Amino acid sequence: SFMYQAITTADAMVLELVGKGSKYLGTYRDADENFLIGSNSYHLNIPANVPAENFWSLVVYDAETRSMIKNDVQPLPAIRSLDSDKLIQNSDGSYDVYFGPEAPEGFENNWVKTNEGDGFFVFFRFYSPTEAYYDKSWQLPMVELVK
Repeated sequence: SFMYQAITTADAMVLELVGKGSKYLGTYRDADENFLIGSNSYHLNIPANVPAENFWSLVVYDAETRSMIKNDVQPLPAIRSLDSDKLIQNSDGSYDVYFGPEAPEGFENNWVKTNEGDGFFVFFRFYSPTEAYYDKSWQLPMVELVK
């Protein structure tokens, strides 16, 4: 909700300083505008050349507690460019990542386990965002429900 977002935002987080600080994109909903629910499986294609000089990360949070989700598989419910040696990267430089109760076969390292029935939200973070973040020439698509 806006209240939680507003009280966790510092003045420095809203400055537009290319190559400095961090920026976050977040979603509570999929491309069909439905809330993200842990019982479902979702896909997100992260396009190549993420505009982050330092690194990027995608973290999954519990909608009720607003804390990182806890699951029985991953101590950190995240996918990060810092772990790119473990991630499967597509030939075009993009990454297909997944959220859901079960990992798609072969994509276990590109997956965050969600908890059945629990709502969640996702933050994609850019550390030292580049000009392509600010001019919106790089776009992160919406999370898609896997049907």
